[in-house]
Amino acid sequence: PPFSVTAGGRHASDVGLVHILAALHRLLPGGRLVALTGINQCPTNPAFADIFSRIRDIGSITFSAPLPASAFAAHGTNVDTRLTVIDRVTSGSAQECMIDQVQDLRQLFAVMAQTLPARAELSMPSGNGAPSTGAAAIPQRCQVQRRAVRPTPAPAGVELVYVPADEQATSTEREGDVYQPYVIQSIRIPGAHQHPDKLVQSAAMAAVAPPVPTYRPHLLPYVVGAGKLSGPQLETVIYAGEAHGQLLGGWWKADETFDNVHLVPEGTEGAVQYRRGYFIGDGTGAGKGRQVSGILQDNWLKGRRRHLWLSLSDKLLVDAQRDWTALGMEKLLVTPLANFAPGTAITLAEGILFVPYATLRAGAGISGRSRLQQILDWVGPDFDGVVAVDEAHALQNAVTVDNDDERANEPSLQGRVGLQLQHALPNARVVYVSATSSTSVAKFAYTQRLGLWGGEDAPFPTRSAFISAIEDGGVAAMEVLARDLKALGLYCARSLSFEGVEVEPMVHDLTPEQIRIYDAYADAFVVIHQNLEAALMSAGVVDRDGTTRNRAALAAARSAFESTKMRFFAALIGGMSVPTLIRAMEVDFANGRAPVIQLVSTGEALMERRLAEISPEDWNDLQVDVTPREYVLSYLTAAFPTQLHREVKTAAGAVVSVPVTQDGKIVHCREALRQRQKLVEQIAALPPVIGALDQIIQYFGTDVVAEVTGRQRRIVRDGHKLRVESRSGMANLEEADAFMGRRKRALMFSEAGGTGRSYHADLACANQDQRVHYPFEPGWRADVAVQGLGRTHRTNQAMPPIVRPLATNVAAQKRFLSTIARRLNALGALTKGQRQTGGQGLFRPEDDLETHYGRDALRQLYRQLVDGQVAGVSIGAFEAMTGLKLTTKTGMKDELPPITTFLNRLLALPIAMQNHIFAVFQAWIEARIEAAIAAGTYDAGVEVLRADSFTVQRRETIAVHAATGARTELVQVLERRSAEIVGVDQVLRRIMQGEGRPMINDRTGRAALVVDAPTLMAKDGSFPPRLRFIRPAETEHMAAAQLAETYWREVEVAEFRAAWVAECAELPLYVEQCRFMVVGLLLPIWRELPAFSSAVYRLTTDDGERLLGRQVPPGWRSFSDSPVTPVDPASYWEDIRAGRLALELAQSLLVRRVKVMHEGRVEISGWSDTDREWLKAAGCMSEIISHRLRFFIPVDKPEVLSAIERRHPVARVIDEKAAA
Repeated sequence: PPFSVTAGGRHASDVGLVHILAALHRLLPGGRLVALTGINQCPTNPAFADIFSRIRDIGSITFSAPLPASAFAAHGTNVDTRLTVIDRVTSGSAQECMIDQVQDLRQLFAVMAQTLPARAELSMPSGNGAPSTGAAAIPQRCQVQRRAVRPTPAPAGVELVYVPADEQATSTEREGDVYQPYVIQSIRIPGAHQHPDKLVQSAAMAAVAPPVPTYRPHLLPYVVGAGKLSGPQLETVIYAGEAHGQLLGGWWKADETFDNVHLVPEGTEGAVQYRRGYFIGDGTGAGKGRQVSGILQDNWLKGRRRHLWLSLSDKLLVDAQRDWTALGMEKLLVTPLANFAPGTAITLAEGILFVPYATLRAGAGISGRSRLQQILDWVGPDFDGVVAVDEAHALQNAVTVDNDDERANEPSLQGRVGLQLQHALPNARVVYVSATSSTSVAKFAYTQRLGLWGGEDAPFPTRSAFISAIEDGGVAAMEVLARDLKALGLYCARSLSFEGVEVEPMVHDLTPEQIRIYDAYADAFVVIHQNLEAALMSAGVVDRDGTTRNRAALAAARSAFESTKMRFFAALIGGMSVPTLIRAMEVDFANGRAPVIQLVSTGEALMERRLAEISPEDWNDLQVDVTPREYVLSYLTAAFPTQLHREVKTAAGAVVSVPVTQDGKIVHCREALRQRQKLVEQIAALPPVIGALDQIIQYFGTDVVAEVTGRQRRIVRDGHKLRVESRSGMANLEEADAFMGRRKRALMFSEAGGTGRSYHADLACANQDQRVHYPFEPGWRADVAVQGLGRTHRTNQAMPPIVRPLATNVAAQKRFLSTIARRLNALGALTKGQRQTGGQGLFRPEDDLETHYGRDALRQLYRQLVDGQVAGVSIGAFEAMTGLKLTTKTGMKDELPPITTFLNRLLALPIAMQNHIFAVFQAWIEARIEAAIAAGTYDAGVEVLRADSFTVQRRETIAVHAATGARTELVQVLERRSAEIVGVDQVLRRIMQGEGRPMINDRTGRAALVVDAPTLMAKDGSFPPRLRFIRPAETEHMAAAQLAETYWREVEVAEFRAAWVAECAELPLYVEQCRFMVVGLLLPIWRELPAFSSAVYRLTTDDGERLLGRQVPPGWRSFSDSPVTPVDPASYWEDIRAGRLALELAQSLLVRRVKVMHEGRVEISGWSDTDREWLKAAGCMSEIISHRLRFFIPVDKPEVLSAIERRHPVARVIDEKAAA
């Protein structure tokens, strides 16, 4: 004993059996193991069937019986125990004897004497041999001399057998489905088991298939035969090995610190080629750890015996060891780097080094002492083992980010070290693992080994060009990125099926009293803002005329104010909605369900500040409010600007202000201090609203609600008193265990408990009540929000959860929903190839306000406000309430506040006012979207086309990926659909009911039923009436004021009926149209595609082929008259040199003969600034002629043209003489 507690103190019911399995691995063949365990750890207990199956794979359970009750009472324990005998012999060679009950030890010995077989003969290894399991054998006592430790020979693995699929497998598609059941598309794996739970992938990802691989992994027979890796997991091992067998195009050289790599010509001293990597983007339930272990085992069996497993936390070591041993491998081969002191040599002869990111970055920049250098010394420069980058999103701040969403920041130390490791080990087999790889393209920069930029076969010349192109393409380009990576065989993204998961949105309507409190706080913030501006003037930071004298002080003051305001109102809105959450939880308890509340803010910092002001003697009877109101009071006391400034002249003559000090002490402005004190009194008098976490725990009690957060202390209710309760370092584990054991009915968790934890209705736990997941605070980070949602929906669950997002009727809450919705869209696009998958049904498309439609709408709203066209809100009142300046002395400003700032300022307006302004803003957004839909430019993501028939009439390959053979094709599709004709009876029925007016156009003789249409906001902010013309086969809209200027006139029903019937008779039964689409790989030619629309369409042809791609105009590119054949540019070299031919390459590059200083040369033109380094590395010569940089191909090196063509395929051969 203990039988169920790990060395780290974590509860695990099978830990005793894990020790037994490890000991069994140490036995020589023929050896015997006698074990004392808990009585429930019986070979016939279904709960331990899996581990006993692993035991039987290498041994035979010959005897098992319970010991008499209190057998060890004399030794201080009354735990019921069991004795089990296991022989290291072939399973089945000895008969198993299972005893249910014995009276005493005498009976036990008698039964054993009759049934227990004699010990088997020991099989002694010879030479350097070892047991086939790969574990080092412990010599038999007193008989075998101890040998020196030496590397373990590889266990006997077998080559995994698979065959190419006769035809690509497809899953059943249902209309409107975002997800489709996952099937292996390109290969078949005989004998592979189904995944334990249903897996799905986005419909967009299902429309593309990876290439047929050739790599053959090696695995233990037990892994495939016993289903330890399912078919989809085996597929990952295959494709990872396939990717690792390729090298990225081009040669590279790293700098001394391994921070940067540069493309250089082949043959450059120190130049290396980097091995391609693979990305496992699977979500919860796909078994990412098992897949990593499968890749590691494959390489282990091939003789590569040193590997790295990077992960988010040292707490995940247990999970890594669990997944490794599940495949029949030795647990202790996964060794934490923490076992070796910094600066010392790692003495492992072989093994998998487990490295948390915090440990990896330790000592960075300290010569000879960094953990990175310690690792590099162990693996060596020629290292070709696996580097598993688990929870890879932790490296996403690897480079400087500078875009609209995030301010420019230096790379994080963690991200930087992660890139250094990749740069330093060119031969490493890198596997990125993350369900939430990135929420923006810039943060995808750590995926260096996917080959998306830089190399000869990369679609983009540099990382910055990649980021720029994808960001310019918007979410549509992000979706293409994930799909193309799958098509190249470099990425997979499966998830646990959402079948049975119910999403039930809830709305809390603020009560009149809550509205009064909210409005009071909003009014207070208007006063604070006005006083802030006055204080800045009083302190000398800003002049009376508005001139800024100290930009740094002004920015700091305003930033502190805005961040405080956002934190406060987020907490206030959350706290006000808790009563609805509590009522829902009470209903859950009554219905036998288990609520799980996901939140971000715990208020710990605020609580600790308040407790620091109170003597510990008073902590058992607190008289204190720890509420969001404290955010404001803390801001006023700590950040409100009161320091006096004075004006000085700089050497350049500019007038600036600097802080005033006296004897080294700060001098405060008395007027600013007076303003601050008045504000403190005003805020302190307002009613408090307790934070959500404390409200729920104090209402239900700590015996009902488990808390898994980062708090070390909390304030709990004890009768009528409030007291401080400390939480130990093991509190989160204990609380989670109490919830999973059903000793507590509900659980609340923050980010500290949102990664790698399981709170689902696990069949192996006592609490199998249906979970009701409340994403109460999804927060700002999309990856954290999605990780949190994965805690209650996992494999081996009794039933899927109900998910209930909770919102309020406060318009400004859109501020918080908008940002997380936008980031979830980007996350879904980048990770699953379809934006709708990011929010997992929790958010609607219209929740994302930070689109170009939103930005255009906001500018129209600003114009309306300036022109005085928003009823009830003058421009002066708006600027005073929000602090936003929209005007100057000459009119509206050119630089207007962005949408995030606008939404922030709405927070501090009274409810009625913010709802009124937001309604006008929302009307503008709807008008912009409808206009985009009418123009055919609205981007709604992957759009499914449906018709009676789709037939491919022509197709042509326009690009081929050199490494994989994946193609980009131009296809012409004939779409045929039944005409949607409105029958005369249907339209007459509407006329009889008084809906609309029957009209005929005197010029065309056509009939239409004219009805009122929903109004849209005009440019001047008005809502002019609109009309809808319903015709037999189409519908049109028109402003009502324009009707008098047309040829339409109202007629009698009989005349109308005759015209309608005549037109219907002329209409065809079917409508046909041709669509031109670019399908297959899109990234290599993304920059060539027309920019008027980035919409992506998906359709299924009559032959069952799924096509997914960008629609292009008919004249974008012509089909050739003959099948496309690869063009060898070298064969045209002499004609190019002579000026007879020129080559047009992909992405508008042109190769042709030119004259420079009377000398004939071959120039390449049309390149962009991002191509410069790549062209030099390819072998081109650069010269500056007439102040312009030009590139030339050496006339004696046609192979340079071939290298260029591999990245920019020949689009057209131009006959220069014909052109002349």
